[in-house]
Amino acid sequence: MDTVWPTHPLEAARLGRPSRRGATAALEAHIAVLRGEPLKAALANALRDADGLGGQERRFAALVVRELSRHQRLLDLAAKLLGHPPGKLVLTEDQALVRYALWRRIFCGEGWTRIGPEVRLPGPVRPRTLKDEVLQKVVESPLPEAPLPDTHAERLAVRYSFPNWLVQKLAQAYPESVLEGLLSSLDEEPGLHFRVRPPGTRDAVLAALQEEGVAAEAVLAAPDAVRVVDASHRIFETRVMKTGRLQVQDVGSQLISEVCRPVGGSLQGLTVADVCAGAGGKTLALADFVGPTGKVLAGDRSRRRLAEARERVRHFSLRQVAFPHPLPLSEADVLLIDAPCSGTGSLAREPDQKWKLNAAEIAKYQTTQSELLDEVSRQAKHGALVVYATCSVLPDEDEAVVEGFLAKHPEFTLEPVADVLGAERAALAAQGPYLKALPPRVPGGGFFAARLRRTGQG
Repeated sequence: MDTVWPTHPLEAARLGRPSRRGATAALEAHIAVLRGEPLKAALANALRDADGLGGQERRFAALVVRELSRHQRLLDLAAKLLGHPPGKLVLTEDQALVRYALWRRIFCGEGWTRIGPEVRLPGPVRPRTLKDEVLQKVVESPLPEAPLPDTHAERLAVRYSFPNWLVQKLAQAYPESVLEGLLSSLDEEPGLHFRVRPPGTRDAVLAALQEEGVAAEAVLAAPDAVRVVDASHRIFETRVMKTGRLQVQDVGSQLISEVCRPVGGSLQGLTVADVCAGAGGKTLALADFVGPTGKVLAGDRSRRRLAEARERVRHFSLRQVAFPHPLPLSEADVLLIDAPCSGTGSLAREPDQKWKLNAAEIAKYQTTQSELLDEVSRQAKHGALVVYATCSVLPDEDEAVVEGFLAKHPEFTLEPVADVLGAERAALAAQGPYLKALPPRVPGGGFFAARLRRTGQG
């Protein structure tokens, strides 16, 4: 690694349409993030309050908000080298403006001619203490080469804008070649992935999309996964999408649903309990797997997220899904625990989270996960399959939780996920007995799952 600065600007097709109004919305949202608001909520509020933004401007604003959090460390390093470290900037608004100007310069390859109209006074945010001439110098002054840290892990932490402690923890779990690919993938805007829903085949859906002018391709890691190749969002206007043949779902998330299948068989007619259903992404997949003769029992501690799951189930008219409270776990053949976690595998989608996490938070998650696995497993009937899953790439929340559970529960046996995935997919997405769907080998976010079979009495 000779430099920490990116060597290729973002493709224009991915940007949407840069504009002053889009920049204003993005800056307002980033300022809210800096003041502690979750990125998704801050962006939703900023777009709601922005008048007259076109679709491509909204797309630009949404990308910018994620990018400013995603590359925060690198942007602040550039500001420091140019004489404007965050600590010297008087207002949060000033900090956001400098980051925006540097992002447009470093990651988009733009000069002051394009950036100036987006940030010049008056506005786009007030109050501010920075004059236009200061921002112009930030954009036009030669960017010094950043000094490279001594250790490889620290160099990666700077280049891909991660906290040192998190990269050091990941470096203990993954070899250098895997680590850099993982960090690089989590430092990029994620692509659009979909699951093909019945009836019919993935090939038929891809052919139908091609007829409608949408470029998409099969993803080998999961049997029903497709990826949109072009940067447009035309897929949401296609007949295939409007008739319910596609569901937005990350590839690793699809693999967790696959891991719930019996070895050599299907879930048709069985009962599955989706214990932490959230917004219902895996609930929908499991409902398709069990078919009209099976049942999916969905629950979640968050009423708001479960309400979203109910709405999605209604949208797809899935009569085999029910939301009983409490969940009758002893009736289930399969119990899926998609446990609350740090979300380190989803940092490409929620980049603000990496600056909120710390080692103490990871330890709290591990305690919650272990307690939840203990609680659910006690209610599993003999022969039931318990699938423990996270969207974390940290062994503390993954293998360590499973190994701790097995040490206390000899009535459970660990089953290799390769028995379900098959050799080809296991080569991409399994590590030992576990599902370890890690980008870039498996596109999208990072996911983990383990199959725990109740074979004895506890």
